[in-house]
Amino acid sequence: MAQYNQVYQQAIYYDIALSRDVSRDVDFMIAAYRHHTGSELGSVLDVACGPGYHARAFAQRGIRSAGLDLRPEMLTFAQDQALAEGVQVTWIAADMRHFQLEASVDMAICVFDGVDALLTNEDIIQHLRTVAANLTPNGLYLLEQTHPRYSSFQNYGQFRYAGERNGMGVEIVWATNNPTFDPVTGVANVEIEMRIRENGHVQLIRDSAKEWLLVPQEIRLLVERSAALQPVGWYGDFDLHQPLDNSPASSRMISVLQKVS
Repeated sequence: MAQYNQVYQQAIYYDIALSRDVSRDVDFMIAAYRHHTGSELGSVLDVACGPGYHARAFAQRGIRSAGLDLRPEMLTFAQDQALAEGVQVTWIAADMRHFQLEASVDMAICVFDGVDALLTNEDIIQHLRTVAANLTPNGLYLLEQTHPRYSSFQNYGQFRYAGERNGMGVEIVWATNNPTFDPVTGVANVEIEMRIRENGHVQLIRDSAKEWLLVPQEIRLLVERSAALQPVGWYGDFDLHQPLDNSPASSRMISVLQKVS
C-alpha cells in the first residue's frame, strides 16, 4: 500500500489546504443508503479518513461514526477537531486491508481517491472482503474517485489545493512530475509539493507515492472476485439523479457497492 508519508504527517497544514464543507456529500450518502436499502442510516465508517471530515459530519447528525487511517498524526488532529466540535467519533489507526471493528456499520465510505493507495488486485480484493466483513447485512460501501475526464492514461492532470488561516497559507500541488500511468499495471509514480507560507518565509515539502488508476470495469471485476460485495449504483456527482456519464454534470466517479447476503 502506498501513501504520501511526508505530507500526510503535516495534518494541520493539510487541513488548511484541503478543509471543505462536506454537507452535500453527507446528504447524498444518507439518501443513497435509504434508496438502495430502504432503511435509515445508523452508522458509518470513514476509510482513509485523514482529518475525518465526513466522520465528524455524520457524528454531528447523530449517526454513529468511526474514522480509520494509517497515519496517527491525522487521527490525532481529527480527534482534537471532534472534541472542539463536541462530537463523539471512534478513531482507528489501521491498514485499510486488515481491520476489525468492535461493531459492524451500515455504510463504509472511501472518498477523495483514497482507494488508489491499493496497488494490486490482491490488495483491492482483501480490502473489499475486509470492508464487507465489517458491514451489517445489506450494508453499503461507497467509493468516490476522480472522474476519468480529469485523470486518465493519456493525461494524469494536475490538481492544486490552497487555503489560508491565521496568516498562514498552504498550497498542495499534485503531479508536479507530469506522471503517466503504466499501461499494463495502471500504476503511476506521482510527486507532490506542499508549500507553507508564514511570516514571509516559505517551507517546501516534497513527497511521492504510487497511485493506481482504477476504472469502473476493473472495479466491477474485482468486486465480483471478492464474492463479498456487488455493484448497485454508479453516480457522476453527489446526486442520486446524476448517473456516471460523460456529461459536464458528471464530475466525480462514485461507485456504490452492497454486501452480498
